[in-house]
Amino acid sequence: MVSTLVTLGTVTTLVSASALPAPVSASTAGTGAPDVRRPVARYVWPLEPPVAVTAPFEAPPAPWAAGHRGVDLRAAPGTVVRAPAPGVVTFVGVVAGRGVVTLTHDDGLRSSVEPVTPVVATGGRVAAGDPVGTVSPDGGHCAADACLHWGVRRGDVYLDPVALVDGGPIVLLPTR
Repeated sequence: MVSTLVTLGTVTTLVSASALPAPVSASTAGTGAPDVRRPVARYVWPLEPPVAVTAPFEAPPAPWAAGHRGVDLRAAPGTVVRAPAPGVVTFVGVVAGRGVVTLTHDDGLRSSVEPVTPVVATGGRVAAGDPVGTVSPDGGHCAADACLHWGVRRGDVYLDPVALVDGGPIVLLPTR
């Protein structure tokens, strides 16, 4: 992993240049089962860069509590939505009045994107960067501001999708 420290005033920012995959664990080695502790594949943004995060991931304090279980990315209606990593399309349908596409990636993580007008069918295989749909004009939960919501889960636990993208998360560190 390559990292760079950037100091702005009294705050130092650690910018990770890449996220390295985890080795296969002894519990899954040779079984054919994916190791879902950490992603194996490099993830890409589901939109063409540059990408603007309009609402960040906020993990809920408890599984039933409020939180933002994904990130909102600024996107105009009709913008192409792409697979963030290789995998299989495991759901295409409407949830709460919005089009949703869910992919189960080769590392066992699941990505869901909405609101989407799909161009894929359940059971289809996709590579990272393949189109899976376009941003629907209904705006989703972003109301008047068009966006794409991207959520990622490991089992029933939601993860911050930004941490999976090459470049990883930005972490603020004190200068002291």
